[in-house]
Parts: sequence; structure tokens; C-alpha cells
Amino acid sequence: MHRPHVDVAPFVLRALKRYRRELPAGALSSYAEEAGDWEPIDEEGWNTTIRDELLEPRGAVLDLRDASGEKRYRFEYLGRNMSVHAPSDTVCAVGFWLPTEYLTEHGAEPLRELVLELARELPFNSGHAGLAFNCELDLVGVEAEVWTWCHKYPGMDLPRMSRLASQLGTKVSTVSWMTLLGEPVLGAAGLREQLRSTGGTVLELGNERVAVVLAPGPETGEAEHGGVRPSYRKLATSLAPWLFHERQPVGEIPSSEELRRWERRFID
Repeated sequence: MHRPHVDVAPFVLRALKRYRRELPAGALSSYAEEAGDWEPIDEEGWNTTIRDELLEPRGAVLDLRDASGEKRYRFEYLGRNMSVHAPSDTVCAVGFWLPTEYLTEHGAEPLRELVLELARELPFNSGHAGLAFNCELDLVGVEAEVWTWCHKYPGMDLPRMSRLASQLGTKVSTVSWMTLLGEPVLGAAGLREQLRSTGGTVLELGNERVAVVLAPGPETGEAEHGGVRPSYRKLATSLAPWLFHERQPVGEIPSSEELRRWERRFID
């Protein structure tokens, strides 16, 4: 959301409430406080601490998780106020995690409806939903291990929220099972017609926003299961001028070349 935190926070709060209604009781039961310690959340904490932190006018960083250690459920929000000193590509970013068991138990249709409900709450410029490697990339050895799997499963995403929040601007981070598009990308001449030719389903969400659904359900894209559908490549080609390219990888993994191949995996 390429808008200041103070503008988007009320929408994010409504989306968080909708997300919570979908979760088992106690699924989001702890949060990271400013000092970095994990603290439990009770109902009073939801109505005071979490709400107050999210609506803090100066900005907000919220990380809410289940207490199981498996990180099956997570809400992550980086809310920045875009002052004259902030980089022009700074955005407010929000993520909602669900375990793969949710898809197994409920099927793709309820998941699609949940994504659409969350999207309608948010004034997004872009977004996406699909399978992802959700893990702690900052832990030693984790990122290197994940990158060994990325090219085998091109249908999966590797979310890196903090980097996106500082660099994304009005670009599109990736193409996924459900790709959410708003202004300014959607205002490009002829793009709507190109989207309808991808083979996916284009759903109008109002306020110059759409959701492009590329398959009946999320897919890994593994070659043994048919690889990615042509609709992924068609959509990525249509969006090529707007696709995000990270300016500089952090550390040695991935290399610049590996990162570029990953970013263009649906095109090249």
C-alpha cells in the first residue's frame, strides 16, 4: 500500500479482525514487543495493546504469531509514514499466514473467498496469495537452504516483507495464484484486456482494483506435477514493466544472478 500508515491503519485493523475470525481460538496468542521479547495476548490485550499499537499515528511494526513454535499462523504489518525524508519506494505492507492444513481441510474455494474479503478491506496497490516458504530467513543457514528449493517449486513465493516495505513502491512483487492489482498498474492502457487473455479469471473488486485468479487452487509449479500453467507466464509477461526487481541482495545468498533468475522465473 503506497500510502502513509496513518491512512491505511484503520483498514488494516479491519482486515486483521476478519482474519482472526477465520482462525482457531488462541491461534494468534503472542506478539513481539518493542524490546524483542514475546508476550502473550489476552482479550484485553487485543482491545487495548494491539489496537493501540496498530493505530499509533507515527507508524507501527506488528508481529503476531501462534505460541506453538510452528508459526502456523502469523500476522505481520510494517506501517510507515512517508515523510519528506522517507525513500519514495517505501510502502506499508501486511501479510497473513495460514498453514497448508487449512487448504487441505477447507479446500481452495473458502481460501479464495477469504483472500477476496481481506483484499476488499485494504487500499492496496498490489498483492498476492499462494503457497510460500514461510520461515525465519534471518536464522543462520535458513535462507541458503530455502534457495536450494526455490527453483524446483517456482509456483511458491519467498516473502521478504522488510525488504519489500522499503523498496516496492508501486511495483508488483510477484505473480501468484491470486494476483491483486490496483493503481497505477491497472490504469495502464490496454492492461485489462491483456489480463483477460491470460487464461485466468479477472474479478473486479471496486475502486480500480482487481484480483486475477490463475488456477482453481494454489500450486507449487513443480515440474513433476506439470510445472507452472501458461496463465502464469502470460500474466508475468503482461506485467513485465511493473514487476519488482530488488536493488541489491543482502549478503552472499542469493547472488545477484540467482535473484534475477528467480524474479523472472515466469518469463525467461
